[in-house]
Amino acid sequence: MRRTDITLDDGAWAGLSLEMQARPRPDLCLFSAEGRLLLAQRSRTVLLGAVEEDHCGVEFWRTDGYRSPVAPVRAETARALAGRPDRWAHRFAQALADSSHGPLHDGRWLLSPESPLLHWNHNRLPEGEYWGSMLVEGHPDGYIDWFFHSGSWELLPLRPMPRADDGRVKAYRKQARDGTLPPVLLWWVSGLDCHLVLDGHARLAAAIAESVAPAVLHLDRTAPSDEVTAGTEQAVRAYETELARFAELRAVHGAGVPDGAAVAGPPLARRLRELRTAQRPSWAWPLPGGEAQWRRVAREVTAPGTWARAMLTP
Repeated sequence: MRRTDITLDDGAWAGLSLEMQARPRPDLCLFSAEGRLLLAQRSRTVLLGAVEEDHCGVEFWRTDGYRSPVAPVRAETARALAGRPDRWAHRFAQALADSSHGPLHDGRWLLSPESPLLHWNHNRLPEGEYWGSMLVEGHPDGYIDWFFHSGSWELLPLRPMPRADDGRVKAYRKQARDGTLPPVLLWWVSGLDCHLVLDGHARLAAAIAESVAPAVLHLDRTAPSDEVTAGTEQAVRAYETELARFAELRAVHGAGVPDGAAVAGPPLARRLRELRTAQRPSWAWPLPGGEAQWRRVAREVTAPGTWARAMLTP
């Protein structure tokens, strides 16, 4: 995996670009078949979903099979990396590359601290209330509401959220108060139209309990290399055209004409950064066996109940 730090015009760190190779299908893989979704971690089923016919949401059934791709973080590591999202991003990227439980596959990705979730608290709710309201409730079954939450801002934990008095949460609550709480790792999945919690369920619970905004690292698929290359060539040609135009203007009108590089340079830098960071839809693979296989898996992993009967009805 090749990693490249992304910086803003002022040099501030903005994210970590990842280019994955030799992994044609991820270990944490989303499959689809005729409005049915299945999230599997290798041979373990993690989540079953059925998209409503009116496309207003997804009924889901979550198993207890999920395993985080990131090893538990020690308190001394949390203190050493506090306030350094760039170092956390490199640490998480290495964990995702090395793990047999993660979502990375061939292509380009971005790990960024600038999740849109950090900017949608327009009602100025207390942080605990705001982040708690974004959690998709229900275990083992629940509902992702695409109609009411049209902003796609929901958070779907891949395991039940621990209680505020859970031992791990208590330890993380102290870190939340001290400002040393490690980031929560989120993965945007367009097929579910929500953010999955890949790692940090207890850390998120601690931030909610202490009513502080959790630090997050947001994982997105970005444009493929050939698209970035073509876009870069086009942007450079446009930049060179602007340089030539300003040179002609300066030759005619003298030093009163601005320097072409000063005018065209910042837009070029922004365009190149956009090409490397613009979000792309996540991938889903065709489910071998189609809907019939989805139903077979559903019968194996779901307990008898209303959700299972409704979803298994032909």
